[in-house]
Amino acid sequence: MTVQIRITAPSSLAAQAVQIARGQEGASELSVFEGASVIPSGDVIVVQVVREAADELISKFRDLGIPEQGSISVTSPELVLSERTEREETESPGEAADAVIWDEVENTTSEESRLTWSFLAFLVIATQLACIGIITDSTIAIVGAMVVGPEFGPLAGLALSLVDRKWTLARESAVALGIGFPVAMLLAAAATWGSIPLGLVDTELLSHGNPATDFIYHPGPYSFIVALLAGAAGMLSLIGRKSAALVGVFISVTTVPAAGYVAVALVLGEWQKAAGSALQLLLNLAGIVLSAVAVLVFYRLVRRR
Repeated sequence: MTVQIRITAPSSLAAQAVQIARGQEGASELSVFEGASVIPSGDVIVVQVVREAADELISKFRDLGIPEQGSISVTSPELVLSERTEREETESPGEAADAVIWDEVENTTSEESRLTWSFLAFLVIATQLACIGIITDSTIAIVGAMVVGPEFGPLAGLALSLVDRKWTLARESAVALGIGFPVAMLLAAAATWGSIPLGLVDTELLSHGNPATDFIYHPGPYSFIVALLAGAAGMLSLIGRKSAALVGVFISVTTVPAAGYVAVALVLGEWQKAAGSALQLLLNLAGIVLSAVAVLVFYRLVRRR
């Protein structure tokens, strides 16, 4: 698996970048287009490098000051047919599947950590689905709410900000969670309250017990353990770019369903169950962040070694 790094830089820096790329283990191709860049004025350099060596090469280019005077862009070709590249992949230490490009992880996490209209819309829809699942005692609707929920982005942002001490990212993630969940829960409570006069909600619903959804307001040791496992799996899937595994993480942890249960229970006057659901929500959020931090720290230690 290879990565293509494209650099735009002034000629004075470009010459140094070429020397760095020439000496980089894992670099299989190097192209230089002198004077090809108009804005900013300078050269364009394209390097083909195996994924295991990409993060190291990008770090060297950053230390050279290229982002300040030009740019670094990274893409992953779908198919590369080259015996030279295959030899570099074989000789480079490590495995491509385990290689991490930290700038890529930070960029992805930063984009998904902000409070945007799309984030808020998905969280509101997911919480509404959770409420419907609770009211109808439908496991399918609960699972649907878990899949739609976008909350892992800000949670991953919090974990990354704690490890890298990026407080701007921490603030953006906290704002997304701190505003997103209350707004979604308030709208869910309003929808539940408005459904009672229409006969769509039985006011004695929660007092009877719901076998399919009772687990939501019963926090316990396994709730926290599941959150820890989900957070670790989520961060691993984010680092390894495995979106299918990330969907599995969403299904395994009850963050959005817990938020929906709080809204329904408050409207129906089930204060104890609302408190249990709120505790479940806090335990899950904390567990995900803690285990995500642990995964990031482990990967950083391995990289240094």
